[in-house]
Amino acid sequence: MEELKPMPPSSCPFTPIGFLERAATVYGDCPSIIYNSTTYTWSQTYRRCLKVASSLSSNGIKPGQVVSVVAPNVPAMYELQFAVPMSGAILNNINTRLDARTISILLRHSESKLVFVDYLSLDVILEALSLFPPETPCPALGLITDEEEEASPPPSLAVDFCTYESMVEKGDPEFKWVQPQSEWDPMVLNYTSGTTSAPKGVVQSHRGTFTITIGSLIDWSLPKQAVYLWTLPIFHANGWSYPWGMAAVGGTNICLRRVEAPTIYSLIKRHGVTHMCGAPVVLNMLTNSPNAERLQNPVQILTGGAPPPSAVLFRAESLGFVVSHGYGLTETAGLVTSCAWKPKWNTFPASERAILKSRQGVPIVGFTEMGVVDPNTGKSVERDGVSLGEVVLRGGSVMLGYFKDPLGTSMCMKDGWFYTGDVGVLHSDGYLEVKDRSKDVIISGGENISSVEIESVLYTHPAVNEAAVVARPDEFWGETPCAFVSLKNGLPHKPGEKDIIDYCREKMAHYMVPKIVVFKDELPKTSTGKIQKYLLREYAKVVDSSKVKMATGQVGSGFYLPLRSPRWLQTPFIPAPISTSICVSIPRCRPVSLYNFSQSTFFAKTRGSEIFSIFQKNQGTVLHQPHRLGNTHARFF
Repeated sequence: MEELKPMPPSSCPFTPIGFLERAATVYGDCPSIIYNSTTYTWSQTYRRCLKVASSLSSNGIKPGQVVSVVAPNVPAMYELQFAVPMSGAILNNINTRLDARTISILLRHSESKLVFVDYLSLDVILEALSLFPPETPCPALGLITDEEEEASPPPSLAVDFCTYESMVEKGDPEFKWVQPQSEWDPMVLNYTSGTTSAPKGVVQSHRGTFTITIGSLIDWSLPKQAVYLWTLPIFHANGWSYPWGMAAVGGTNICLRRVEAPTIYSLIKRHGVTHMCGAPVVLNMLTNSPNAERLQNPVQILTGGAPPPSAVLFRAESLGFVVSHGYGLTETAGLVTSCAWKPKWNTFPASERAILKSRQGVPIVGFTEMGVVDPNTGKSVERDGVSLGEVVLRGGSVMLGYFKDPLGTSMCMKDGWFYTGDVGVLHSDGYLEVKDRSKDVIISGGENISSVEIESVLYTHPAVNEAAVVARPDEFWGETPCAFVSLKNGLPHKPGEKDIIDYCREKMAHYMVPKIVVFKDELPKTSTGKIQKYLLREYAKVVDSSKVKMATGQVGSGFYLPLRSPRWLQTPFIPAPISTSICVSIPRCRPVSLYNFSQSTFFAKTRGSEIFSIFQKNQGTVLHQPHRLGNTHARFF
């Protein structure tokens, strides 16, 4: 037996790209993509992808070079998940909601040679390219137009570009797509979503993407020719591997440009959608929508990205959504654990079922192992549902590493495990429950408080639409919980801070109750629906509990208008003794082109009861521009 070794016929590299070629053979005449009035079959999609791959190669894109994509879930975005690696290049999907500065940094870091950009993101990409240093070559542009939309792209650009459809037209449909030399060859480069403010470049191999695709199909029991609605951004971990998975089962991809509740409900009804994915924020949006009504047929929805509150799960299932819950990271290429459902749980009360379903569960089929360990000793914690530890993973879809970051790779890859940075517990039945990001655990008076547990209670309040809890520095306790809440629209009576705090006091230990509640119209999120807690933590540092109040007044003539609208908490704040924040509403200002905003957030320093200077949050400096704010109305918090 020991003489038998791997040989070429048994050593073909794993890659999910071959799923498309098979789909063209097996499901050639079946619909692959539907977008508004456009429909493609699997044979058409295969040919289009081959032609784009051919054009990439003929335009000088070499194997191993990076090709970036900035686009929503339109047909071109789906096709590029195949076409780019078919050319041998490495696919880099970029978040469409990033600003120009961040995109510029990512493009330079990845050394991207070509950027496919949707026409609605063209301006931000042009700005991003303008930030390149003079000696750094800019990538070429491939413009993705959209005949289904009313708006049209600009007729001419001052940079080198071609259109996506021209690459389809000029490409060779007989192109022999580039097979990986090794299944360990890099296939995709994804940057983390930035909930901790520092995106990293995650490199995944052909083997890793193949492994996560097969495991995801089996675990979710995705049937042949499922009808899948793309509510999950494909740029988020390659849509959790389902672009390749849908090719494997010959399903129909329902593409959509905007994720809005009325559109989702309409497409579900029109196309008989059977499956969809999305972050908990999508569940929350669907259940709170005025369009919400019980579905004619059940729709399977897979959620992950953050622990979904049990109250949201309960509401979603009452509408006919069959919710499955999993857990994963960009570094694992998708969801690698799932709350595998046990038949006996169906006999439990609805509230208890929702709590069970909110757990992250057990490893999916094909993923090797997970654990929860003491980060100091590396030893496993007790399976008691109480003992906290760091979630660790190992399996075939764990990343190759962080691009150009050996130190970051070595810090999270150690002792044979990938350390996730997430805090969780193991229950007696072996099911994982993620309690928090390690940075989001609140340590108050020596007690570890899970922000997720507090958020779960807040979500049960009938008036609460969104909730996030972060640590706020406290001189006595070290840290205390600070809650940020957005309320549902159309409430006849809106609860105040005391109402929310009293509600929490009735439902949790008093040391866990938020000491401050801040109401906002909307909480800051990444494009995938994750609330950006690092922004809220910065804001919580300057909230003064003794000065949380509502009043109105006039800003004196000593205040000056900034040159441009500040971006709320986009960069770290330089510490300053801020005691009161004001929201300034400017009815008239000139010239309008310079001051294109009606309401912006500033921070004020006080001398006694008098406000004597205003700070711009993202600058940390006194505003001293040449136009005064005389007689401007302000609302004080």
